[in-house]
Amino acid sequence: MADLIVPHFHNDPGVPVIEIGAREFMCVGARSPFDHPHVFLDMGDDNEIICPYCSTLYRHDPALDPHAARPEACALTETA
Repeated sequence: MADLIVPHFHNDPGVPVIEIGAREFMCVGARSPFDHPHVFLDMGDDNEIICPYCSTLYRHDPALDPHAARPEACALTETA
């Protein structure tokens, strides 16, 4: 069932690059209440994409789980 949920990532730490295991995902900027509009991003065949709201560079790493990020703190989970 987790495969049906679109991964969400945030940049609370303010890092310039977040490596993620997904090519399609949501960027929320920072965690609430400092989030920006939640934007769906799709890398397509590219290996990286920049969020148009917060300018975070997301880079695909196929070794990571689709819901995982490097740094780990940038993966938005129910407990995060």
